[in-house]
Amino acid sequence: MKAPKISKATYEAEIKMCRDLSSKQGHCNWGTCDSCGSFPLLYKLYKGELLEDKEAVKKARKVEFEKL
Repeated sequence: MKAPKISKATYEAEIKMCRDLSSKQGHCNWGTCDSCGSFPLLYKLYKGELLEDKEAVKKARKVEFEKL
């Protein structure tokens, strides 16, 4: 994937929503973070990188959630 398919503003807003709901409720409306596919999809659409295993998702989620 060469260019982002979603804007930075959209990506950051969606990640912020995930982070905020997860910290308040322990989960968002999609389910628990460990089994959710929203973050890997958002990451792929914005960064153009595919996170292929659970450990890669976990590390990327930690970095991205701490950024915002």
